[in-house]
Amino acid sequence: MSQDSPRELLAQITLSDDEPVSKSQLKREMHALQALGEAIIAMTPGERARFPLSDDMLAAVEETSRIRSHEGRRRHMQYVGKVMRREDLEAIKAVYDELEKETLRRDHAFHRLESWRDRLLDEGDEALEAFIDDYPDVDRQTLRQLIRNAQRERERDKPPASARKLFKLIRDTAGM
Repeated sequence: MSQDSPRELLAQITLSDDEPVSKSQLKREMHALQALGEAIIAMTPGERARFPLSDDMLAAVEETSRIRSHEGRRRHMQYVGKVMRREDLEAIKAVYDELEKETLRRDHAFHRLESWRDRLLDEGDEALEAFIDDYPDVDRQTLRQLIRNAQRERERDKPPASARKLFKLIRDTAGM
């Protein structure tokens, strides 16, 4: 199947029934629906539960895990594409957009935490005081010890075990 994101797949599908559609467009939509079904199947059960899927689609998703043969899976994915035609694509798109926004927020938060770790290792006491101002509940002694250990590891080109522990402390302190 294609490597398009679900957003791109949803864009390939025409949602209006007003205009005539060519046979090629129908095939593209069928392949897009099939790929969208595969993307939904590949999601975690928690993510999948947020989508407004019909009982038929949920049964098809569940059945996918039991199919072992390549040809059987190919035929089943065609069936999934057929079932996807009856799904509420607008609602699926809305849920997918929300999942995408959550992923972006989580990624941005993760990058902020990484930048805190890098600042703490590079800038020393100035960054430490700024971090303590932002997060006054942090265990200061553990934080200072992890910073020292991580700086030593960096100087000696050792694996970043303390830097990982420092990141975990920062993440836990930030409540993520």
